[in-house]
Amino acid sequence: MDTPDPDLVRRAVTGDTGAVSRVLAQIRPIVVRYSLARLGHVGAGGATAEDVAQEVCVAVLRALPRFTDQGRPFLAFVYGIAARKVADACRAASRDRTDSVADVPDTADPTPGPEPRALTADLGARLGELLAHLPATHREILVLRLAVGMTADEVGTVLGMTGGAVRLAQYRALTRLRAVAGDTLTAVIR
Repeated sequence: MDTPDPDLVRRAVTGDTGAVSRVLAQIRPIVVRYSLARLGHVGAGGATAEDVAQEVCVAVLRALPRFTDQGRPFLAFVYGIAARKVADACRAASRDRTDSVADVPDTADPTPGPEPRALTADLGARLGELLAHLPATHREILVLRLAVGMTADEVGTVLGMTGGAVRLAQYRALTRLRAVAGDTLTAVIR
């Protein structure tokens, strides 16, 4: 994953338009993968990961002049904005339960029907319950490592940890999930 060079970020903060363009081009794939991991292909209320990533890039562009490098990595700054934009999309979806259609379609809807959607939602809820047994940092590490595809060093940069600490925390989180999942399966079988 191509992360912005600190010198490039400093030039972007000072208003260098070429540097701003390069920084946004480098963070966009990271933000899209993060949004996909948090929202899915069609996220909350129909907002897609691409929509949220676009909002994040606009927010980063507006906030860029206020970024100061005081020991906080630039990716952590971007990650904070992305987390808030994903939360905003989820909140907006929870308020708007409408699903309007312009016209009645002439053909059958090719999207999955109610049963596959219900099974997917059930699986998501079960995974959410399992992840709820983990501390917030461990959940974020699993999302960033497994769903977004970031390396341990990249996740460490975002969360202010070393790559080794990220790998150790990921191992502990997966071990805890295995134990919790085993307890859940044992309770269901009885």
